[in-house]
Amino acid sequence: MSAPALEIAGISKSFGGLRVARDISLSLPVGARHALIGPNGAGKTTLVHIVSGLVTPSAGTIHLAGTDITHVAPERRVALGLARTFQISSLFPSLSVVENVGLAFEARFGLDRRIWGRVRDRPEIVDGAAALLERLGLLELAARRVADLPYGQRRLVEIALVLALEPKTLLLDEPAAGLAAADRGALVDLLLRLPDTLSILVIEHDMSLVFRLAQRITVLVEGRILTEGTVAEIRADPRVRDVYLGTRVHA
Repeated sequence: MSAPALEIAGISKSFGGLRVARDISLSLPVGARHALIGPNGAGKTTLVHIVSGLVTPSAGTIHLAGTDITHVAPERRVALGLARTFQISSLFPSLSVVENVGLAFEARFGLDRRIWGRVRDRPEIVDGAAALLERLGLLELAARRVADLPYGQRRLVEIALVLALEPKTLLLDEPAAGLAAADRGALVDLLLRLPDTLSILVIEHDMSLVFRLAQRITVLVEGRILTEGTVAEIRADPRVRDVYLGTRVHA
């Protein structure tokens, strides 16, 4: 059997006396669509920071397709096939959409990133960026400046930027945050078109998005796993309803 796309084992993290992650274990098979949910302060974003290498765990291990990446630098994790989006936009607003995506292609190919003007003369970059935007249904945005796009479209472009790196495992940190209902629908449609060989771990508060996208769901409360299961199992779990209705839950 092939190794899981992502395997988190016994991850814990403390900041001084504050424990924000407590013995978290999670396994994503290749092609997984897995959601991580929980109330504010549950430790979801901290866990994604740990997986992506921005925060070092106090204990536990992380394996990406069988390779131990627990103490590997963030940029090396990207080279190994792990990519993520952030809650805050990380685009270059003065550049066009295709230029932003082109910069990600530059990074993947190891080309000179000092100035976009050079990349315009590289057909493999231009063609690759345009082909990706077309596959994602975003080609009509290619020539538009990011600064001129509404917020919802910027979020879609951010996903295109990450996909240009050709990740094998993708971490999505609240991709629907701040989106209007119509924009959330466009986001879900884009995510549903992604190849089934790509493994996805998504943190999200929008439960309609979670229920449409996820195959399995993990519920995090106070830095530890409360439960994990299928969409149907999570929907029916009274402890999960209590968490979202504000009732205190003791794991």
